Amino acid sequence: MVFFLADGCIIDFDMERNVKDFLRTVLVVDDEEVNRQMLGAILEKEYIVLYASDGKEAIEQLREYSDIISLVVLDLIMPEIDGYEVMNIIESDSELKRIPVIMLTTEKSAEVRSLQLGAADFLTKPYDLPEVILARVRHAIKLYEDALIIQATEHDSLTGLYSQEFFYEYCHQCDVHYQSVGMDAVVVDLTRFHMLNEMHGRAFADKVLCTVADAIRVAITDSQGIACRYSSNTFYIYMAHRENYSLFLGKLQDSLVPLLKPSEIAIRLGVCADTEHAYSLEQRFDRALQACNSLRNQFGSSFSAYTAQMYEKEMFNAQLLLDFDTAIKQKQFSVYYQPKFNIKGEKPVLSSAEALIRWNHPKLGLVRPDLFIPLFEENGLVSRLDRYVWSEVGMQMKEWREKFGFTVPVSVNISRVDMNDPELADFITAVVKENGIEPKDYFLEITESAYTDNSQQIVDVVNGLRSKGFRVEMDDFGSGYSSLNMLSMLPIDVLKLDRAFIMNIAPNNKDMRMVELILDIAKFLEVPVVAEGVETKAQFDLLKAAGCDIIQGFYFSKPLAAEEFAILIDGSKNGR
Repeated sequence: MVFFLADGCIIDFDMERNVKDFLRTVLVVDDEEVNRQMLGAILEKEYIVLYASDGKEAIEQLREYSDIISLVVLDLIMPEIDGYEVMNIIESDSELKRIPVIMLTTEKSAEVRSLQLGAADFLTKPYDLPEVILARVRHAIKLYEDALIIQATEHDSLTGLYSQEFFYEYCHQCDVHYQSVGMDAVVVDLTRFHMLNEMHGRAFADKVLCTVADAIRVAITDSQGIACRYSSNTFYIYMAHRENYSLFLGKLQDSLVPLLKPSEIAIRLGVCADTEHAYSLEQRFDRALQACNSLRNQFGSSFSAYTAQMYEKEMFNAQLLLDFDTAIKQKQFSVYYQPKFNIKGEKPVLSSAEALIRWNHPKLGLVRPDLFIPLFEENGLVSRLDRYVWSEVGMQMKEWREKFGFTVPVSVNISRVDMNDPELADFITAVVKENGIEPKDYFLEITESAYTDNSQQIVDVVNGLRSKGFRVEMDDFGSGYSSLNMLSMLPIDVLKLDRAFIMNIAPNNKDMRMVELILDIAKFLEVPVVAEGVETKAQFDLLKAAGCDIIQGFYFSKPLAAEEFAILIDGSKNGR
C-alpha cells in the first residue's frame, strides 16, 4: 500500500513495517480536510502520518496497521461514527487499546468523558503553536511506550504471573498499605519437573507450568494474594494468612490430574507465617523455601510450615559454616579411631582402625559428624575437611609406627565430592609418601551410593587409586542400590556391611540369612567382609559363626582419641 505525503514523498507501508523502529507513525482522524492537512504538515516533520476522514476509515486503518501506529489524533465530532464511538472500539480491542489517543475538541466539557474513555491528552481547536502540538505528541508516545516496556517486564512471559522484581515491589506495597493484615509467604515447587522436558518436550512442560499458574491465580483470587513465577518450576505467593493449606494445595494438585500421573510430578508447598511482620519480606520467603526444601526425600509429604525448630537449625548451621575456617586453622576438628578386630582366629586381634571426625566447638561443645558433614557436603566444604583428616591420619600413623615399631592400617573416608577432584590421587599419594606409609596400609572407604551415582567415572578413579597400591573398601554396603551384577564388576578390596544389616540379626531370621548370603558372595569375590555397628555378644557370635572376617563396633570399643588408641595398640603387641 502506498501513501503520498504533503511534501510529495512516497511511503510504501510494506517497506515501512521494516523501518518502524526508526520513524513512528501517527494516524490523524478528522472529517475536515483542512484540519487533516494542517496537522499533517506539523507532524510530518518528525513522524510518518496516515490519514482517515471518518471513524469507519480510522478503524480500518488501525486494524491494518496496528503494529506500526504509535498514536492516534482523533476528532470528536464526526458524522456516522464519532470520536467517542471510535474510542469505545479501541478500548474494547486488546490489540488496539495499547495505542494512545489524543482527542481534538473545542469543548472543555468533552474532556472528562474523553478521559474516562482512555484519552491520553487533548488538542484544542484552533490549534496551538506547532511546537506545543509536537511536544504533546512526543510526550503521549513516550508515556505509552514506557508503559509498554514496564508491562512487558512486569509479568512472566509464559505464565502471565508477576516477574520476580515486580512481585517483591508489590509485596512491599502490600505491607505498607495493609499493615493490619497478616500475610503468609508461600513457596510452591514442582518436583521431578526436569524429567517432563526430557520425556514430553518443552511445549508440554510449559503447558504444565501454565496450568499450575492458572490454578494459583484462581486460588488466590479471594485471598488478597499475588503470585510470581520465581524460577523455572518454582512459584512464590504472598497471600492473607490461613491456618490450613490442605484445600489450597488440593486445588493445585487437582489442576494437574488431567495432564499427568501423580508418579510423574508432585507439588511441594512451604509456608512461613509472619502475621506480625517481624521479619523482612526476603527473610520470610527464604524461610518458606527452607520449609519447602525440608520435604525432599519425604515420600507422601507435600506441605511444611516453617517452625521454631527450623529456625534453630538454620542458625545452628549458619554458626557452623561461619566457624569452619577458624576450626580448621585452630585444629578444633579431632580425629578419633574406631578399632577393627580380625575374628578369624580363636582370639580377636586388632587389625586396623577407621578414622572418624569430631568437632570440639568452643561454644557449642562436641558436635556430632552427622550434624556437620552433610552441611559441608551441601556447601562445598567437605573436601577441605577430608584433606584435613587425611593429613592428620597420615601424621598419626607415622607417630604410632615410630613409637611401636609397626604400622597399624587406618581407613579414611572418601566422599562423593572427592571422587570428582582431579587432584585426589596426587594428594593422597603425597600424604603417604610424606609420612613414610605404604599405600596398602592407608585404606580408602567409598560409600556404595557413590558407586551408583556415576559408576564408570567412579570405577576409573578407583582403578587409578588401586594401581598406586591403595586398598579400597566399599562402605555401607546394602544401603544403596547396586546390583549383584554390578558388584561383580566393581574394583573393591573389602566389603563393609551397613550397620542396618547387623541391628536385628538373630538365628535363622531374614536379616541373618541376608548377612550369610553377602558373606557367601564376598567369598566368591575373594574379598574380606567388615561388619560395622556390632554392639552385643550375640551379634558377635552369629557373625563369627557365619564366617565374617572383621568386626567394628561398640562391642569391642567406641571411637577413641589418638592417645587412647595408642594404649590399645600397645596392649595388642603381644598378639601380633
